[in-house]
Amino acid sequence: MRKKERFEKIISWFQENMPIAETELHYSNPYELLVAVILSAQCTDKRVNMMTPALFDKYPSAFDLSHATQDDIFELIRSCSYPNNKAKHLLGMAKMLVEDFKEEVPDDIKELQKLPGVGRKTANVIASVIYDKPAMAVDTHVFRVSARLGLTTNAKTPLETEKQLMKFIPEEHVATAHHWLILHGRYVCIARTPKCKSCGLKDYCKYYQKEQKKIK
Repeated sequence: MRKKERFEKIISWFQENMPIAETELHYSNPYELLVAVILSAQCTDKRVNMMTPALFDKYPSAFDLSHATQDDIFELIRSCSYPNNKAKHLLGMAKMLVEDFKEEVPDDIKELQKLPGVGRKTANVIASVIYDKPAMAVDTHVFRVSARLGLTTNAKTPLETEKQLMKFIPEEHVATAHHWLILHGRYVCIARTPKCKSCGLKDYCKYYQKEQKKIK
């Protein structure tokens, strides 16, 4: 199967079987999503959603957060991974958002990456989810699922994965495709024991085809 055809079939399957695909992080405005995505690095969305209500209640805006102390933030996020670093990043992000961006979360990926704690993946999430831009955020799920399905070939870094995916996914589907791949990786194509038998994409999946050959 040619790569273009593989992309077309997989996109078509997702459109039919997962027409609505959105972030599982809870937020009500761009500031809240930015905080949540920074917290979600190497941490589950479920855990982040448990922490953010108290954080947003105490610091409902970037201005409020910018006047917190790192220790105060740490106490509210201590149950996540790397709370010290994330508390430092959140405080720095809030201060820069107030001082340099007038509390407006930027829509430009390069501008977003100037904020402490915001790498390319986080910037792409904000650009696609908040501003509906064709940006492909590559996390561990997207990286793994893309390789297994055969959507990417020998991609060694998230950026290589991003570039290969962007080459074949139509612009109008990019933002949703990010969530398709994440959710598929989170619930079906899991890291250690992928649920291949119940996967609707197995007919187009390189990983499944290789595993079947081993059995034969």
